[in-house]
Amino acid sequence: MAAMSPANERSNGAVTGGLLLLAIGLVLAGWFIGRGVSGVRTGDRYVTVKGVAERNVKADLALWPIQIASSDDDLTRAQARIDENVRRVTRFLLQNGIDTTEVKLQGLRVTDAFANPYQPQGRPGARFVVRQMMLVRTSDPERVQRASEKVGELVGAGVVLTSGEEWGPGGPTYIFKRLNDLKPEMIAEATAEARKSAEQFAKGSRSRLGGIRRASQGVFVILPRDEAPGISEPNQMEKTVRVVTTVEYLLRD
Repeated sequence: MAAMSPANERSNGAVTGGLLLLAIGLVLAGWFIGRGVSGVRTGDRYVTVKGVAERNVKADLALWPIQIASSDDDLTRAQARIDENVRRVTRFLLQNGIDTTEVKLQGLRVTDAFANPYQPQGRPGARFVVRQMMLVRTSDPERVQRASEKVGELVGAGVVLTSGEEWGPGGPTYIFKRLNDLKPEMIAEATAEARKSAEQFAKGSRSRLGGIRRASQGVFVILPRDEAPGISEPNQMEKTVRVVTTVEYLLRD
């Protein structure tokens, strides 16, 4: 076997060294790529949870539109009857603890049946219909609630009550105005409830809970305390304030 020349030995050594370095480079490259993919997957692992906070509250403002009406062929007599009924309603409210400063006259309307070109032939009934709105606005809703339960006394006294287009079928509307006072505490509670759910999920999946990836506060809603078909929130004194927060938490190995 011929002896290898020094030049050939150097050449083979260089090739061998180059191959070794290439192999090491490929191993290191694979290691770094593997670490990068693992990091992306870890970063993409998250759980979406919701937290709910509720408070039972009472309305702190009442609006009670009382619309009275009278009709007559003589406009003066119809208006005089309205004026008398306004006095009757005012006395009724005073007897039930509602001060006159909390009552405003609004929206006097007069309808002339003869001015309607589409009125059927023949006598349509009284020519003039007069409507007067009396709006009670008070920060004592319970007084309004008690008074509204006795509204039959007005009907018994001859006061004709009607519902208005602006106010729906009639009756008091109860409003809760102190929502801003509850917001900070309720948001904190809903967020804490969301974190409890996320921690439970992380424990079940043998992960560690990371930081917040994304969060949304949600919308505050005011509902009737007792939800059932036909129950309207504005007509209920007792209400429930609810907020739902949605939070995404990162999961760590």
